[in-house]
Amino acid sequence: MSKSDKTNLTSANLLAEIDKTRLPCHIAIIMDGNGRWAKQRHLPRIEGHRTGIKSVREVVEAGCELGIKAITLYTFSTENWRRPATEIRFLMRLMEKFLYDEIAEMKRTGVKLIITGQTDRIPDFVMKAMEVARNQTKTNTKLILNLAFNYSGRAEIIDGIKKLVDDIQKKKLDITQLDETRFGKYLYAPDLPDPDLCIRTSKELRISNFLLWEMAYTELWYTDVLWPDFRREHFYQAILDYQNRDRRFGNVSLSSDFGIEK
Repeated sequence: MSKSDKTNLTSANLLAEIDKTRLPCHIAIIMDGNGRWAKQRHLPRIEGHRTGIKSVREVVEAGCELGIKAITLYTFSTENWRRPATEIRFLMRLMEKFLYDEIAEMKRTGVKLIITGQTDRIPDFVMKAMEVARNQTKTNTKLILNLAFNYSGRAEIIDGIKKLVDDIQKKKLDITQLDETRFGKYLYAPDLPDPDLCIRTSKELRISNFLLWEMAYTELWYTDVLWPDFRREHFYQAILDYQNRDRRFGNVSLSSDFGIEK
């Protein structure tokens, strides 16, 4: 049996174990390890980013097949501008190419693309590709693919506060009406539910300024696998682990003895 056959068999076995009635609605992914993947193979860092596109396709396909409603990918953070200029130029061109290349497939599979983050500093050619891809997929309903690009969790909260204060000053909102639900409407993707599950690759055990408000009760799943090697069997493993957890949201587990939380 070839390695590919074994992988397919493993994926099929994992898929069979997943309870389709208890799927996470929204999965967030921190795609980490492209540079390390390339370094291990004595390749330029850009090859890790290029190969990582295959993992994006794999995850989106698996999400569509399972019936996941939304996937958010941490594509480019505001901190990533600190990287070498040559790498940033490559990442911008890679984003442009990805958007144009995937439009037909997203339309075929019913994927709706949205992009969240600050628009300043993003080159015009990338902004144009974003606009085309969003417009071409806006009526799709199978899965929402949210690309967090030029994104910062702290910046999102600050931007939300600015819009909130502006509405208060214009008397569109009374401060006494403010609660967590209403504040969530001022964030970048107010119509997306909070992530149920966050996956991070490449051994790192942190959330790196990603969806800070939205991930208050998100289940976290970490793997040693570097992002370019991430495949649907890893995606399935994360979902199975999620389904084995007891999500209490501060409440007491129904299985607790004598009311003592487990």
